[in-house]
Amino acid sequence: MTTRKKTSVLPIYLVGFVWLGYALLFPLHRASDYLICAGLSLAAFAAGKAIFTDKVYQTPGPAQEPKKEEKADPQVAALRREKDRAISELRRLNDAIPDEKISAQIDHLEEATGKIIDHVIDNPAKKPQISRFLDYFLPTTIKLLNAYDRMDSTGISGSNIDATKQKVEKMLDTLCTAFDKQLDALFGDDALDISTDITVMENLLAQEGLSGGTKPTGGMDGPTLEL
Repeated sequence: MTTRKKTSVLPIYLVGFVWLGYALLFPLHRASDYLICAGLSLAAFAAGKAIFTDKVYQTPGPAQEPKKEEKADPQVAALRREKDRAISELRRLNDAIPDEKISAQIDHLEEATGKIIDHVIDNPAKKPQISRFLDYFLPTTIKLLNAYDRMDSTGISGSNIDATKQKVEKMLDTLCTAFDKQLDALFGDDALDISTDITVMENLLAQEGLSGGTKPTGGMDGPTLEL
C-alpha cells in the first residue's frame, strides 16, 4: 500500500467567488481596489485550506515485477498491461474529480479491478469469465468517468451537463456492486470445491463416530472418545 494525497480545489473556487462578488458589488477602477480584493482573496483561500483539508488515503502499491516464468506467457503479460493502464487512468480521474463520494467510489472500483485481474493472473484458465468485464464494463466505466470529468471541469451548470452528471453518479453505485459481483463469481468453483470437501468430511466423521454424537469418557489417564 502507498499513501497518496489529494489536494482539494475548493479553496481556489472560493478565490474565484471573492473576485466575482467584489467585481459585482464594488468598482475595480483603482489599484487600491485590486489590492483590497486580493487581500480578501488570500483570506478566503486560507480559510478554504483550513476547512477543506487535503485528503490522504491508501492505494495499492505499484505492480510487482512479473516472475521470469510469467514473462514467457503473453496472456499474463497482456493482463498485467491492462491492469496497469486501467488503474493508472482511474487514479488520474480520482485526482481530477474533487467530489468526495465519487472519489471513494473510484477507490472502490480501483481496488476491485486490481483484485479481479490479479486473481485471473494467478488462475489464467478463468480469463474467459472476465472477457466481458475487460472488453466492455471496465473501459466503459473509465469512459463515463472521463465524460464526467470534462463536464465537471467546465464549472458551468446547465440542464444537459447536470442531467448527465447525475446519471453517471447514479451509475457508479451500480458499477461498484457489479465489480464486487464479478470478483465474487471468480470464486464460484473454489466455493463449490470447499463445500464438497466439507460434505465429504462431515459424512466420514459421522461414519467414524467422530462427529457431534461422540461422548467422552473419563478415567485416570484423562478423557477418551467412546466410539
